[in-house]
Amino acid sequence: MHEGCADTQTSATLHNIQRGLRRSASQSQSSLGEEEEREGQAAGAGVATREITPLKPPPRGRDLMPDPYNVTEFILLGLSPNQQVQRVCFAVFLLLYAAVVLGNLLLVLTVAASTSLASPMYFFLGSLSLVEICYSSTTAPKLLSDLLARRKAISVGGCMAQLFFLHFFGGIEMLVLTAMAYDRYVAICRPLHYAAIMNRRVCAALVGVAWAGGLVHSLAQVLLIFPLPFCGPNVIDHYFCDVLPLLQLACSDTFLVGLLIVANGGTLSVVSFVVLLASYVVILVHLRTRSSEGRRKALSTCGSHVTVVTLFFAPCVFIYLRPSATLPVDKLVAVFYTVITPLLNPVIYSLRNAEVKRAVKNLWTRTVQPVTDRG
Repeated sequence: MHEGCADTQTSATLHNIQRGLRRSASQSQSSLGEEEEREGQAAGAGVATREITPLKPPPRGRDLMPDPYNVTEFILLGLSPNQQVQRVCFAVFLLLYAAVVLGNLLLVLTVAASTSLASPMYFFLGSLSLVEICYSSTTAPKLLSDLLARRKAISVGGCMAQLFFLHFFGGIEMLVLTAMAYDRYVAICRPLHYAAIMNRRVCAALVGVAWAGGLVHSLAQVLLIFPLPFCGPNVIDHYFCDVLPLLQLACSDTFLVGLLIVANGGTLSVVSFVVLLASYVVILVHLRTRSSEGRRKALSTCGSHVTVVTLFFAPCVFIYLRPSATLPVDKLVAVFYTVITPLLNPVIYSLRNAEVKRAVKNLWTRTVQPVTDRG
């Protein structure tokens, strides 16, 4: 009986073990099925996601090209690559620039402080000297600093600023010289009406027109150069930024731009030169009726003006009234009209004008000599 009960219990135990194994197997199969189902759903979602996500368009040819405006600065070659020559040039140009500033400043102060130089001719002379200081200062300080530097670089913005002020003050100087020629024409050919025609308002208006004309001329030059693409090289064979060297570095066709630049500069130069020429032709014809003393005095005054006009216009015509090409001699010519001519202007007008020399002497006596005597 005990053996039967034991067999019965053993059979029940085996039955329970077999049923547990079958339940575990079914649960394992169910878990595997759920995992496969989840993986299938994830895979389907991934496929769906890949199908829904739009593909990026391939890069176009323009996107593969380099930026055409990647030049951020220009390298100036200067006057000479030789270090010894650069040191000598620094000493020479430092003295020349100091003489330009001091000489023209003395002339401005003399005209402003002297009652004997209150005529329109000296008003224009003082205006011209002020412009000469500004004109020379657009290039000389940069030239002096580069003569001592190993790397002569200028930013694109600095280059455009230098280009603007160079043509701004250069245009003003041309128009002031033209106004001075008109003043001499009225003084010699219409002396009885001189005070009525060349009054203070007219003189101020002529100088204002000169500044406005220089601004228009300079803006036109810069607006023609600034949109040009500069993608390299960036080396300028000059000691300052100017239109012709920059045209050589542009990465596009500059034929039309070069013509417009020559036309812009040529219009200002030709109009000024025609007015100057007409004024002095009329003056020379009119002087035939004057006495020898009056003729000598008029020719002495006009001779100084003609000398200054020739020294300034001749280099400018050589540089700007020709096709857009640079020549090796351009640097020397540029030195002449940016440094030498501003230096010679006060010398010419002072040495050939007795009234200016007398006024300078009086100014020295009133201002400088008392200070030295007290010291």
